[in-house]
Amino acid sequence: MEKVFIINTEAELPRLVEEFLTFANGRKKVVLYGQIGAGKSPTFSLVNEYEYADGLIYHMDLYRLKTYEEALDIGIEDYLYDAHYCFIEWAELIENILPDDVIVMRFETMEDKSRKVSFSV
Repeated sequence: MEKVFIINTEAELPRLVEEFLTFANGRKKVVLYGQIGAGKSPTFSLVNEYEYADGLIYHMDLYRLKTYEEALDIGIEDYLYDAHYCFIEWAELIENILPDDVIVMRFETMEDKSRKVSFSV
């Protein structure tokens, strides 16, 4: 199952979030794929933690990791199998340990500068 959206402006992001939450249906582990500049969040630390009303959100950027062992060293498995939201960029190193029901979110920059965003399981 896949859902696809075209986002033309930042004003459309709340609708995208609503659609994502409906699609997720309680699933909280998400991998993000897309070229640099395609619309994912730029970060400089490996793990950022954010609080929200219902708990925690982890945002991980694994771009600078070189090996699977480095991912294990930062405790990746703890993040993948806890009860909190976890959004992971550059997850190629850890694809073999991702939960079965992980959501794959893809970002693509279109020729007109809009963003194509798709969700799948």
